Amino acid sequence: MALSSSKCLRMLIAYVLALSLTVQPAMAQSILRDAETEAFFEEISAPLIRAAGLEPANVDIVLINDSSINAFVAGGQIVYVHSGLIEAAKSANEVQGVIAHELGHIEGGHVIRFSEGVGAANGISIATLILAAAAIAAGAGEAGMGIMAAGQQAALGKFLAFSRAQEGTADASGARYLSAAGITGRGSINFFKTLQNYEFRLGIPQEDSYGRTHPLSGERISVLEDTYSADPAWDKPLNQKWETDFKRIKAKLTGFLADPTETMRDYPETDKSIPARYARAYAWHKGAYPQKALEESSALVAAAPDDPYFLELHGQILLESGKPVDAVQPLRKAVELTGSQPLIAAIFGHALVATEDKANLDEAATVLKAAVAKDNQNPFAWYQLGVVYAQKGDTSRAALASAERYLMEGAPQFALPNAQTAMAGLTEYTPDWIRAQDISMVAEAQLAQLKKRRR
Repeated sequence: MALSSSKCLRMLIAYVLALSLTVQPAMAQSILRDAETEAFFEEISAPLIRAAGLEPANVDIVLINDSSINAFVAGGQIVYVHSGLIEAAKSANEVQGVIAHELGHIEGGHVIRFSEGVGAANGISIATLILAAAAIAAGAGEAGMGIMAAGQQAALGKFLAFSRAQEGTADASGARYLSAAGITGRGSINFFKTLQNYEFRLGIPQEDSYGRTHPLSGERISVLEDTYSADPAWDKPLNQKWETDFKRIKAKLTGFLADPTETMRDYPETDKSIPARYARAYAWHKGAYPQKALEESSALVAAAPDDPYFLELHGQILLESGKPVDAVQPLRKAVELTGSQPLIAAIFGHALVATEDKANLDEAATVLKAAVAKDNQNPFAWYQLGVVYAQKGDTSRAALASAERYLMEGAPQFALPNAQTAMAGLTEYTPDWIRAQDISMVAEAQLAQLKKRRR
């Protein structure tokens, strides 16, 4: 059936719009923050980051609440790891293999160079559109659509080839970093075998990766196995501390995210190991069984009285079970043992406020100000600091803390009035007044941008 010229042109326009939409980044997942997990990521990634010629202090490994098995970079020196990847991984060494690969994307500037692949595809697409439009204008609608379809396939093939080439480069770079760090690549191979099993389950054809952004896992295994097996680090034993820490991280993540019945299935009460108690403590707490959660956290603290993360968990369960006074001591000790780790300090500050004892407000203010000074990307800490200022009668700084929190949460409509309230009550040109002014200007700009988008 012949297509009308106007319909063909509408399809051409739709195709151009669709191509433009495919290059827009999308990040809708939520970030999971945990002091122990972040310390773990820092420790296992530091040798790889240095091997990549980067500074560990400048690279962040961020955990994303997403059940799919994935990791990615999206600009800057940040590696995003999905919670589903931690669930699927069997060792810290496997996670290191993934991080090494993603660092290859960072070192290679692949996010920045993404436009090269799009540009090559667009070059084919634009030339095809011109030819197709000419054919349609001449009355050959079917021929024009045929030209467009062939051009679309060629453009897509060009872009996918570019993407696969970047993945192959990142694989090779990751192998180089693992070798330089003296870390075996066995975990990397094992993780690709896990991915290959998923491909088998999904019925993905294994003969050809032409239509994919990534090479098939089998192809990657065959290339990397030769590289890794020839490396001196291939037979090097795994770092047992990292592997032990990984079991803890995986268990607590399961307890926090999974349905409690699933956690109890994977970590039955007959299992008295540290990871099992960890998982069950989170699951019982999540399931509103505070006494059972406290039994597990108490057993953890008894097994390792100076483990700051066990103390943190125990204090948090006490606090959220309505026992803030009891929570203060373990949380204070956890803060001391970690050198005032900001995420733990924020919980400690919350406990001090929750005691409703005015005598604790000065300590809470000190603790929370130190927490936001070390890590100002914590809206919970800013909220608690605002509560402290409000209870102390300092409404201007309470408003400033609220402005910080709302700006961080992407709510400029609330950040702006709070910043203006803070400015009205603070002495002009003091550091707090200047900060309130900065937030006000940023919030105004964001609101103007939002208004422009709605037009």
